Amino acid sequence: MDTIKGLIFDLDVTIGNTLPLCIQAFRQSIEPLAMKKLSDQDIIATFGPSEEGTIQTLVPDHYEEGIVNYLQFYEDLHDICPDPFPGIIDLLGQLREKGIRIAMVTGKGKNSTIITLKKFGLDSHFEHIETGSPEGPTKEKGITAVLGQWPDLDKSSIVYVGDAPSDITASRKAGIPVVAAAWAPTAEPEKLLANNPDKIFYTLPEFTDWLLPRV
Repeated sequence: MDTIKGLIFDLDVTIGNTLPLCIQAFRQSIEPLAMKKLSDQDIIATFGPSEEGTIQTLVPDHYEEGIVNYLQFYEDLHDICPDPFPGIIDLLGQLREKGIRIAMVTGKGKNSTIITLKKFGLDSHFEHIETGSPEGPTKEKGITAVLGQWPDLDKSSIVYVGDAPSDITASRKAGIPVVAAAWAPTAEPEKLLANNPDKIFYTLPEFTDWLLPRV
């Protein structure tokens, strides 16, 4: 990773601390349909597929209504996470100025991804965006799709930035280096380190200071 020419970012808990927003939107949309209380862990245990997959798992008999309700609550409650992590917008701007290719591969569904990027003012920052599937994790497929859009870049010059152990696994399978983002309050560095990322950063400024001299 001496010279980096392309970056692929995750969204949730990498670009912004959206996890509390996701959980609250799920709780308010799903609990009335399920007619029971859901713990944070009940909800988080379904993650991997997109939000549609979570709704299919938790309230399969109310799938369509659950999706509509979730997206409405997700947008209405977005003030829980009104902005990306401090420094993200400046970093993405500097990367664009330097001509670095920037894409996003997220496990979120398309509609919630659009909502968050608009709220963050980042809806025009990524040249390619690959979103998740209700069927299951698709990060490797998404990364591979982005690589197909950048045939002029060597894989070794493209880095994925994500917060989850599964991001490390997907990047390895897709054949690109991976940086573990451990700057969110909910970060679990020990789990990230156990999956041997190429680099791990505990603060966004630390990541920025490492990255910019390499682009």
